[in-house]
Amino acid sequence: MNRRAFLALPLAYPAARPTEIAIDADRFLLNGKPTYAGRTYKGLKIEGLLLNSRMAQGVFDDRNPDTRAKWRYPDTGRWDPDRNTDEFVAAMPEWRQCGLLSFTINLQGGSPEGYSKSQPWDTSGIAANGSLRADYMRRLARILDRADELGMAPIVGVFYFGQDQRVRNEAAVRRAVEGAAGWILDRGYRNVLFEVNNECNVAAYDHEILKPARVHELIEMVKAIRKQGRRLLVSTSYGGGAIPLPNVVKAADFILMHGNGVKDPARIREMARQARAVEGYRPMPVLFNEDDHFDFDRPANNMMAAIGEYSSWGYFDPGASDYSDGYQCPPVNWRINTPRKKAFFGLVKEVTGS
Repeated sequence: MNRRAFLALPLAYPAARPTEIAIDADRFLLNGKPTYAGRTYKGLKIEGLLLNSRMAQGVFDDRNPDTRAKWRYPDTGRWDPDRNTDEFVAAMPEWRQCGLLSFTINLQGGSPEGYSKSQPWDTSGIAANGSLRADYMRRLARILDRADELGMAPIVGVFYFGQDQRVRNEAAVRRAVEGAAGWILDRGYRNVLFEVNNECNVAAYDHEILKPARVHELIEMVKAIRKQGRRLLVSTSYGGGAIPLPNVVKAADFILMHGNGVKDPARIREMARQARAVEGYRPMPVLFNEDDHFDFDRPANNMMAAIGEYSSWGYFDPGASDYSDGYQCPPVNWRINTPRKKAFFGLVKEVTGS
């Protein structure tokens, strides 16, 4: 194995980092205090929530030479993964100033076309044997370092359907999850929430341990990994409209759901209530970390419906691959540069009082 191609864990821990995420019953804490401390909005409790956005492609690259050119920047005519991360990091302070405290990023990315029936590209930051690719992890470190400085708490995901088949077998899946958790802990990050995989109930997953019936095994594995007495807070997400099963609710530290395809805000409210009724539920945060419905100018929208049930909400703007739209399709313009982005961040700012 090329020793430079894959990640080696450090032998020493870094100095204490400034931002720590924690959970107290059904609310999130940053540095020991509830998020958005004391804040209410139109009679709704905001304190303790974690408003977020899906920014899955922050460490994106494509190892397939047949598809790599699809993501080229219009001004240079080529794709550049380091530029992508540079621009991501440069945009983060603006998100934070609007009150956004979290974002979801993934080591295997997300569909770079927004919604795809097939995925011929190779966007995996995980090699076939489960090793973590060093270039991906260097880019991730830059993002997590900046988030730590800004007082943000990212959700770091490992696997994505359509790319999990690039990992050879179950042993490699376990190695990747264990390696990612160890990498985060070894570097002293205290501001990270851990997502085993995105939408575990999507049929496209190849490995049984990433599917609903067994994914709790990986959650329990992550919870058992401790460095200097610390462990990560961990969960996994489900596809749009789905309610987590008892095995995940019992194992997870927080509930992750998606609102994609949910057109009626009343259903978002119902999902939050149903999640809290699942066997194994105890006071724990409910968090939507992907929802492609907007209507931010209307009093009834999915974001406000989630907040109305004391659930955190996450914006998913798939956009298109033209550097002017969305947050999912490379090349991504990570700035708040479109009317829809401005509407979302404007509402976050209003709701949080930032």
